[in-house]
Amino acid sequence: MNDHIRTVLIVGGGTAGWMAAAAFAKTLGSDCAIRLVESEEIGTVGVGEATVPHLSYFNRFLEIDEAEFVRQTQGTFKLGIQFNDWGKPGDSYIHGFGSIGHDIAMQPFHQLWLRAHKLGLAGDIGDYSINTLAAPRGRFMASPRDAPPSSPLANIAYAYHFDAGRYARHLRGYAESRGVRRTEGKIAQVLLRPDDGFVEAVQLESGERIEAELFIDCSGFRGLLIEQALHTGYEEWTQWLPCDRALAVACEKVGPPTPYTRCTARDAGWQWRIPLQHRTGNGYVYASQHISDDEAAATLLANLDGKALGDPRPLRFVTGRRRQAWNRNVVSLGLASGFMEPLESTSIYMIQSGIMRLLSLMPRRDFSPVLRDRYNAQVAVESERIRDFLILHYKATQRDGSAFWRQCRDMPIPAALQDTIDLFRDTGSFFREGFEEMFGLVSWVQVMIGQGIMPARCHPLAEQMPEADLRQFMQGVRQVLESCVDAMPPHEAFIARHCAAAMAA
Repeated sequence: MNDHIRTVLIVGGGTAGWMAAAAFAKTLGSDCAIRLVESEEIGTVGVGEATVPHLSYFNRFLEIDEAEFVRQTQGTFKLGIQFNDWGKPGDSYIHGFGSIGHDIAMQPFHQLWLRAHKLGLAGDIGDYSINTLAAPRGRFMASPRDAPPSSPLANIAYAYHFDAGRYARHLRGYAESRGVRRTEGKIAQVLLRPDDGFVEAVQLESGERIEAELFIDCSGFRGLLIEQALHTGYEEWTQWLPCDRALAVACEKVGPPTPYTRCTARDAGWQWRIPLQHRTGNGYVYASQHISDDEAAATLLANLDGKALGDPRPLRFVTGRRRQAWNRNVVSLGLASGFMEPLESTSIYMIQSGIMRLLSLMPRRDFSPVLRDRYNAQVAVESERIRDFLILHYKATQRDGSAFWRQCRDMPIPAALQDTIDLFRDTGSFFREGFEEMFGLVSWVQVMIGQGIMPARCHPLAEQMPEADLRQFMQGVRQVLESCVDAMPPHEAFIARHCAAAMAA
């Protein structure tokens, strides 16, 4: 027992810092002293306010009530992401969470759909998912407890839109009530042990010295510990993800919040729209070599639903990741560990994944390199497959009206991504790369088909079903889903009944 980690220092607050503090407080309890240092003067980035469904698992792990969480963060619900104008101008599809249709024996539903679609027996693939049918109609509900297990209503997958700053404050209260000690201040110096280069302590501008055994770097792009002190190195991915800047601005709410995020392609990048209960978050992610900051701001402001609630806030970034997310006795989370633009709302997921992975590989005081190496290897695989999924959105385009999109369309891509595309283009096949891959078959299928990558043929087993049975099967799936969507209430009505924020406009 004497070799257990007894002291943890989290450097930086924001979503990453307070998610880590809450999880450690819940897991390590009174056996470990947890402290967090942050400065109100520095602030946080907070470019994204949308998530993937995994966050609900994290909140349940913390035993946070969902309705209270949504209320406190002015949140709404998210069934997926609508992509407009990505394949070519005028195109629109939804990458919905959850399943598509239902599989038969060894055949994923999309294989049967491919055959039916080629025979003229099926509509768009989005017609066969409860999420992609309900989202554009503005309908939402959580799965009722009495739904039959075979009903699509029994397993509705969803995520959230929320105010990330409010979420961090909510987690701060949770963590502090469980013994986490917060210190206000700026770090002036990082002190390393002379014998092995491990971080020994940080010294604040006030002169206070804070020692710890395990350090969690949540200091944002600066990477105060992982990079500035330990010189870990950064692997840059701008050759595949060329956007390097973003502008973010909120605008007034002008109607019922949509139960989906919207991503609209622009001439030099893309624009997000994230509806909350009290306002709508917007942003333009763009490549500075193709548009000026002033032009980007003008484009963003010209495409808002309502009146802007301030000036656009700028953000500069370099896509990529630290060469080691865990170096010596420092583990980096959030922007300190790397950055991939918020196209598929993966930023908060990556924080959550890092926290849970660290807890599963929790070191002792000797910081076994076996644990560190496994952690870093898993982070590498997960990050690279998310990277490839994001690259797919840019590569799979027929847009040619701007230099930016021509660059994306014509760029060489990682070999693993090319193999994935080639395999799917041949017979619609996809194979997940193991536990560390975040996005599964349904996600890859929706984006590839949504952006015009259609398989030349279906799997041979999908041709075994008689044509008449295939027609009946596709019609039956569609009818069941339509009736389920009809039973769902409007998104805003569900919020009003279950989790409306007291001060929501």
